[in-house]
Amino acid sequence: MPFFRAFFIFAIISVAVCSLVAQDEDPVKVDTSIVRLNVGVVDQRGRSMVDLDRSSFKIFEDGVKQEIARFEPSTAPFSVVMILDMSGSTLSMRQVMKQSAFRFLDALSPQDRVAVVEFYDKVNLRNDFTTDRRVIGNSIDVSNGRGKTQFYKAVDFGLDKLAREGNRRKAIIVLSDGVDTSMRDLDRDALAKVADDQVSVTIKADNNDTLRRILNKADLLGATVYPLALPTGDPSKLADPTPRQIEMYKAARLRLQTLADRTGGTLHPINHLEDMGLIYAVVAAEIRTLYTIEYQSTNDRHDGKWREVTIRTDNPNLIPRTRPGYFAR
Repeated sequence: MPFFRAFFIFAIISVAVCSLVAQDEDPVKVDTSIVRLNVGVVDQRGRSMVDLDRSSFKIFEDGVKQEIARFEPSTAPFSVVMILDMSGSTLSMRQVMKQSAFRFLDALSPQDRVAVVEFYDKVNLRNDFTTDRRVIGNSIDVSNGRGKTQFYKAVDFGLDKLAREGNRRKAIIVLSDGVDTSMRDLDRDALAKVADDQVSVTIKADNNDTLRRILNKADLLGATVYPLALPTGDPSKLADPTPRQIEMYKAARLRLQTLADRTGGTLHPINHLEDMGLIYAVVAAEIRTLYTIEYQSTNDRHDGKWREVTIRTDNPNLIPRTRPGYFAR
């Protein structure tokens, strides 16, 4: 009899746990009618302007003025996903990577929530969003791995985490050479089918389903992505690189550039490892100068067409910057 009672209690607990897990894995619904923009503003000398308010901005979509529904100043906290490339290509630089990531962490606002993700053959969440710097620091310190580069799976995972952060401002900082293993294999297969004189025109870097899906998800969330591009994988450092190696690497870098440009971020090439910490600090400083603006488009058609977004300020000498637009899906 005690056995059956224990079994019964175990069954109830198991069902309850499964229910909790299922609830946690429920898809997050995003209001697709709301357009979210992270906006940076500088003067003619490139100095960031951080004291503007809602009345300073005007938003236009395809030339039509839009009503600002929500405005957050540059001091509002962010939810940031810090993604670290722990694939085999980064083994020789792990100490510098981690020291630089600590510098980025120190430059953020104490109210910013940070999740740490590592990737290699797998994508692992080291810690969920928290303001506890000890937890975040430990995640950076123990990050490890080797093997393939699952770059786009990691970015996709980071966006899914951000989707659960509600109305908080959102950004991803990803440190990698961007040479995603799956993408590289697809590019290699495409180049294997063509003659040498067609190599330079065969790969259409931004014509990629995975990249499009990630960009569309970032659009919906209003998430800005900052790729920090490690110098690994560059065939120009080889004694005799082949045209195919060169084109595959160019395609990988072009995708990184597209990811940054389309989300309103900046691609930061790291040409020297000793610059990594400074570049991390620059990105943290840039995040702390951003405003966030939301509007509900007056064009309610979800026709998949491109909508160009333009931002102006009441001071013509100021230069605003944000993502160039979005596809209405």
